[in-house]
Amino acid sequence: MDLVVEFFTTLWDLTMEMAPYLLLGFLIAGLLNGVFSKDWLQRKMGKPGIGSAVKASLLGIPLPLCSCGVIPTGVSFYKQGASKGATSSFLISTPQTGVDSILVTYSLMGWAFAIVRPIIAFITGVLGGIWADRDKQALSKDNKVDQSEAATCSDCSNDKPKTEQHWFDRIFKYAFVTFLQDISRWLILGLVLATLITMFVPQSLFTEYLSSPWLNMLIVLAASVPLYVCATASVPIAAALLLKGVSPGAALVFLMAGPATNVATLTVLWQTIGKRTTIKYLISIMAGAVGFGLIIDYLLPVEWFTYFTPAHTSAHSNHILPHWLMLGAGILMVYLIAQAEILKFIPKKNIKKEDMNDSKTYAVEGMTCNHCVANVDKNLKAIDGVDEVSVDLQKGEAVVNGNVAESKIKEVIESIGYTFKGRK
Repeated sequence: MDLVVEFFTTLWDLTMEMAPYLLLGFLIAGLLNGVFSKDWLQRKMGKPGIGSAVKASLLGIPLPLCSCGVIPTGVSFYKQGASKGATSSFLISTPQTGVDSILVTYSLMGWAFAIVRPIIAFITGVLGGIWADRDKQALSKDNKVDQSEAATCSDCSNDKPKTEQHWFDRIFKYAFVTFLQDISRWLILGLVLATLITMFVPQSLFTEYLSSPWLNMLIVLAASVPLYVCATASVPIAAALLLKGVSPGAALVFLMAGPATNVATLTVLWQTIGKRTTIKYLISIMAGAVGFGLIIDYLLPVEWFTYFTPAHTSAHSNHILPHWLMLGAGILMVYLIAQAEILKFIPKKNIKKEDMNDSKTYAVEGMTCNHCVANVDKNLKAIDGVDEVSVDLQKGEAVVNGNVAESKIKEVIESIGYTFKGRK
């Protein structure tokens, strides 16, 4: 019984610590969604070169997209003519950080980690993009974009009027409903894992038996690469590891490699942007994580990255924010997460098949969030002959109404990185 009480007490403390910064981060994410459209972002990806790599990294850093959400966006960029270098820069820098995760990093791990995360995301994104562009095969392919592929993603979309979302939906509904639905389960998982690490991992494990920073980094890297965790959910886990004696550099490795890589991401990239670029993508993240981890452990003052730990271990005794604000934000955060999970089980108002003259239902694998749904919906609607589309994330299906060949549906779905499983 005591363990249960301790578990929920620790979990609630972590939630209160993160909640004010999470809510502010979600609001900023909604503002970014309302101001900058994906079409605008796609036009800024540019041609091969350092300039496009820098631009892509700068565009990706503030976006609240984890590795699952960034994949359809990045692949869409590539299919519309962006260079492999610009695409790689965007794919490397975006999932490592975001406005929400930067604020949460500051709340749990201090100002130093909050500052270095976006800087490292930018540097690794630019270097990875430049390296991808140095591939002569990639350059020749990027300079001869298949116009038929580009048409499936963008040209045809100009033929159909766009429904303008209300500003409230673009900002507040996206921030506190749509976006939160995408990360709610991973956020819960991150908080639970952080709580379990805090309670059950011995303090002496990393300080006595795994004390070498090199060994810390290799162990954390091996666990991070195949694991899926979003940038925000990675913060409480990294903070808990740091409190247990992991070196600051090893904690940074988890903050970088955890959100930026996972098995599903690598599989999709392997199929869409090619083996060579995927390998460079993975090496860029791994080398960047270890390289910057070593810089933090051996060249920068350790107190920059550990000064917050005594306050954290003593029940968060020194807070910048007043307790009443943290308590209220924590309650609101729990309510919003519960609402996000409940809404997932409420059937959405989809197009009824009986109301369609020529509807067909296709199974689509690989959709993991609302960004994926929007991407599939947008590209299917852009096909000539398609009248209506209804995409269901929970069922993993797309209902398409119109006179269009199944082969064309398959081509478009696979071109943006998902798996087409045929008629249902």
